[in-house]
Amino acid sequence: QVQLVESGGGLVQAGGSLRLSCAASGRTFSRNAMGWFRQAPGREREFVATISWSGGSTYYADSVKGRFTISRDNAKNTVYLQMNSLKAEDTAVYYCGVRLGGNYYDVHSYGYWGQGTQVTVSS
Repeated sequence: QVQLVESGGGLVQAGGSLRLSCAASGRTFSRNAMGWFRQAPGREREFVATISWSGGSTYYADSVKGRFTISRDNAKNTVYLQMNSLKAEDTAVYYCGVRLGGNYYDVHSYGYWGQGTQVTVSS
């Protein structure tokens, strides 16, 4: 059974940092692009960042560009999201997904979602 498990969330003060991890089990996704999305209460799930299967290409939402860094370790079947200079508006549940096709910024292009990890930034 394919499973993605996110971890690393928590409560942090504004300006702080967190590193999220997304570990895949059940099959390897070393040939798939992966992405991070987030969902705040009452809002739709929104694109945060994506990384190509090789790690050679990355794209970010404008709201996190310059602050967040996505990376991956295919040997560990894990994707990471380093989040620096966190702001209160970054508060959300963060999800990782496997890109199955379509546009990289479209939530419908991804599948195999994990259960998410809560990130709360206090101002």
